[in-house]
Amino acid sequence: MYQKILVPIDMTHLAEGKSTLDVAIEHAEESSKIILLNVVEDIPNWVAIQLPANIIDVSLEHTAKELKAIANASGRSMEVEARTGSSYHTILQVAEEKEVDLIIIASHRPGLQDYFLGSTASKVVRHAKCSVLVVR
Repeated sequence: MYQKILVPIDMTHLAEGKSTLDVAIEHAEESSKIILLNVVEDIPNWVAIQLPANIIDVSLEHTAKELKAIANASGRSMEVEARTGSSYHTILQVAEEKEVDLIIIASHRPGLQDYFLGSTASKVVRHAKCSVLVVR
């Protein structure tokens, strides 16, 4: 089985995130480490000027609390990460930093824009250096 599993969760799709976490728990051994991750997208400078100065910090704190609540509800000890950046790039960065052997990521039903731009899940699948399990 896998020793370190990264589970990126999109806070706007919590139901999918929780089912992805269930899949991670199924693939984990008792000694496996599960890392929950949410990436808060960077705000362009031209937009950030109009927002309160600490909006990103507040968002990261709120996200970390929500992730901890999800982890506690699962009944398993988990590491929680809330970071800023572009989703797929940050997921890959955390996977490398934490030396994970498996990323379990949810995939939404693709819309027309996903066929042209590529979804976060498809970018992670193409560029990850470890195994990736896509849950649909």
